Amino acid sequence: MQTSPDRHEYPAHWEADVVLRDGGTARIRPITVDDAERLVSFYEQVSDESKYYRFFAPYPRLSAKDVHRFTHHDFVDRVGLAATVGGEFIATVRYDRIGSDGMPASAPAEEAEVAFLVQDAHQGRGVASALLEHIAAVARERGIRRFAAEVLPANTKMIKVFTDAGYTQKRSFEDGVVRLEFDLEPTDRSLAVQYAREQRAEARSVQRLLMPGSVAVVGVGRMPGGVGRSILGNIRDAGFPGRLHAVNRAFPEGLKEVDGVPAHRSVRDIEGPVDLAVVAVPAEHVPEVVTECGEHGVQGLVVIAAGYAESGPDGRERQRALVRHARAYGMRIIGPNAFGIINTSADVRLNASLAPEMPRPGRIGLFAQSGAIGIALLSRLHRRGGGVTGVTGVSTFVSSGNRADVSGNDVLQYWYDDPDTDVVLMYLETIGNPRKFTRLARRTAAAKPLVVVQGSGSAPQGHAVRATRLPHATVSALLRQAGVIRVETITELVDAGLLLARQPLPAGPRVAILGNSESLGLLTYDACLSEGLRPHRPLDLTTGASAEDFHAALSRALADDTCDAVVVTVIPAVGEASPGEAALAEALRSAAETVPGKPVLVVHVELGGIAEALSAAASTAPQAGPQAPGAVGAAHPIRPLDRRPTAEPERSAGAADASRTHPARIPAYPAAERAVRALAEAVKYAQWRRDAADPGKVPEYEDIDEKGAAELIDGMLARGQGLTLGTDETCDLLGKYGIEVHRALHAPTPDDAVTAARALGYPVALKATAPHLRHRADLGGVRLDLADEEQLRRAYAELTELFGTPEELRPVVQGMAPRGVDTVVRAVIDPAAGAVLSFGLAGAATQLLGDMAHRLIPVTDREATSLIRSIRTAPLLFGWRGSAPVDAPALEELLLRVSRLVDDHPEVVAVTLEPVVVATRGLSVLGASVRLAPPPARDDLGPRTLPTY
Repeated sequence: MQTSPDRHEYPAHWEADVVLRDGGTARIRPITVDDAERLVSFYEQVSDESKYYRFFAPYPRLSAKDVHRFTHHDFVDRVGLAATVGGEFIATVRYDRIGSDGMPASAPAEEAEVAFLVQDAHQGRGVASALLEHIAAVARERGIRRFAAEVLPANTKMIKVFTDAGYTQKRSFEDGVVRLEFDLEPTDRSLAVQYAREQRAEARSVQRLLMPGSVAVVGVGRMPGGVGRSILGNIRDAGFPGRLHAVNRAFPEGLKEVDGVPAHRSVRDIEGPVDLAVVAVPAEHVPEVVTECGEHGVQGLVVIAAGYAESGPDGRERQRALVRHARAYGMRIIGPNAFGIINTSADVRLNASLAPEMPRPGRIGLFAQSGAIGIALLSRLHRRGGGVTGVTGVSTFVSSGNRADVSGNDVLQYWYDDPDTDVVLMYLETIGNPRKFTRLARRTAAAKPLVVVQGSGSAPQGHAVRATRLPHATVSALLRQAGVIRVETITELVDAGLLLARQPLPAGPRVAILGNSESLGLLTYDACLSEGLRPHRPLDLTTGASAEDFHAALSRALADDTCDAVVVTVIPAVGEASPGEAALAEALRSAAETVPGKPVLVVHVELGGIAEALSAAASTAPQAGPQAPGAVGAAHPIRPLDRRPTAEPERSAGAADASRTHPARIPAYPAAERAVRALAEAVKYAQWRRDAADPGKVPEYEDIDEKGAAELIDGMLARGQGLTLGTDETCDLLGKYGIEVHRALHAPTPDDAVTAARALGYPVALKATAPHLRHRADLGGVRLDLADEEQLRRAYAELTELFGTPEELRPVVQGMAPRGVDTVVRAVIDPAAGAVLSFGLAGAATQLLGDMAHRLIPVTDREATSLIRSIRTAPLLFGWRGSAPVDAPALEELLLRVSRLVDDHPEVVAVTLEPVVVATRGLSVLGASVRLAPPPARDDLGPRTLPTY
């Protein structure tokens, strides 16, 4: 693309792919001098009414002067953006900087006039709203703080675009024109609007893939076997009710059908629309298929073909080209190298995957980046014998393969308000955008459980992922704070998922244990203690217990107000009086129905039939309707699910719901440890749900000088692109936020040390600040409580004798602080996860054991309170072994002030306070460092975009 001949280089970072309201995609990019013909063609397709609304007069065509004006920009005072599909314009927006008199101006003028034009065929797709987000971000980057727009009163659609954006605005009416003025600073409302639009658009884009009305399988072999032919058979056998087509350019002329499905040589030959194309041709033929699908209006692709990023650099480039090619036509992609997608809804019954059988319908949404893991998860959920069993099945399944386009974030947007999904299970090899995932996870977890297994491998090749500098454990901790139920294995994923899908959330950690084995009961008791639960002593019903005995004992336990959950342990019994598995399952189910608000779990040993009997006693699978020959339902009859109406308010599968009338669904586990671990995760998640209902607030402090801090930062950054501040600058900046640092004065000679001590007042501390001795009191580089000049000079001589010259030691003198517990406070802006606040004890606890707790910034008062209590060594702060408790409120306030500093000023990329000595009253910050860097051009408050290729 040609560079503008004006003042500034072409801003390539303004280019972006976006998802529109209907789920299609468009590309937004700056308009350049090369776009003259595109602009004229675009304008010719706009209706006379839309032209009138844009120019306030009949304007049938653009003059040469107009074309020049609208394609020549300096990318500072005059900017134009276009939304394109297939390389052609579908909408434009531009701003012109103006002065206070309304005339064209240059910086430092902070206002600009903005105007839109959207092709009539694309109005109502949310194009103008997306363009407004992007042009506003561009304007902020160029120093523009306010937009003005003049709109005819009859142009209600454009007025709505501005008023719905959520910015602070003023409206006036003069000379028959509505004038709107609005600040571009993001507000809570504008961000809420942006996130809501993002959710609707991305959810709709996934819905178009999972709920197609017509499907074409491209690459169906002429002979039985092969990937394409297998997927075609899987779709047909699952009973897909829509139109299905088989496509292969090698089909002979005149071939009408393949396996009873209409056959075509090209997607172009299909009469009528095609919503989804499953592409199973070799990678070298995919571009031709994408072109055919794009020209035919296909909405999305599932690319099964391999030979992309997983195959090396050439494949990586092929994958990037595939994504760009598909997005140019407004299509989204699952894959490449994907296993496929499944939707078990009775209205869809889509098995566009390599799974030979349709999974049992249920209410679990399942996402896996790995096809092999996806197969394993489907198998475990489908299996009825051994292990964790039952007929709880999946609502939808997505295996994303190389995750080149559609990712776990997109699918999470869909599941958030999907009425057919109550629990979400995800296997993530990596998290491409942890910051966004955390935001989406927090919102989803507030409505339904989200269980995640996170791998620790590198990002999928070819996927544009921002590298994180945070340890894997830190990212996991941040996910837990967002309500994600983090487990380590796919076995734990299924264990937790089935409990949450079948049972209400526990109200607390108190667990009753009952069963016919004292030994198994004690194993369960010990497992509960290990997981932090509060178990009652096990109730041994003895091996002679009947089904009635189990029913009575479970009923009593559930009725006990001191019990929040019940674990029933079962072993095979010997003798004629032993209960049958079906009778025992019915006894437990009927007892559980008496108090439906408490979860019940069964631990069985060598009694696999109990799991199937429990499931048979309370099937959760909906009747799938008429079954095609060979479909799974034909071989495995299943009972109907009490599927709630779509219009019913959203509820969590795990939420306690005493009003439900469907039969109890009791999960069974072959080991006590597995059952208890799943229960412990449910307990922690339930507590998170209760806490999330009142997350706290970010407090305001009257002594914070935000404007003064900004002026300091601007002045310091003017000296360089990134710098670590000196001691005085650090103290000045932190002081603007009410954080006082005990000043340390440099002492290059003994006389300088004495002078510094006199200025500070005795007693003082003498410290070596060389990197190998800093914060290492254990090495002897610190001398404390020096009461006079004699002690100071003697300590100075000792340090130089032990460790080297003053130039090597870099000694400083500092006033003594009240004794207390040494802690460390850090904040860092991670390129992927965003701003993170960390806290721990100074010394070995942090350096050796990694005992640090973390929270995402901005931190609320409740989060600050929990942060200092989250580390394993927290008892040292609260009177361990008779020591005096520290001033926790003062420590919490310090954390909140650091959080505010980093949140208010994205240029502050790192802050370290070490040590922070917390006494019984107050605290002392004895060491501090701050690093500044220019803020990124686009931050998390920027406009919606898809990953860049």
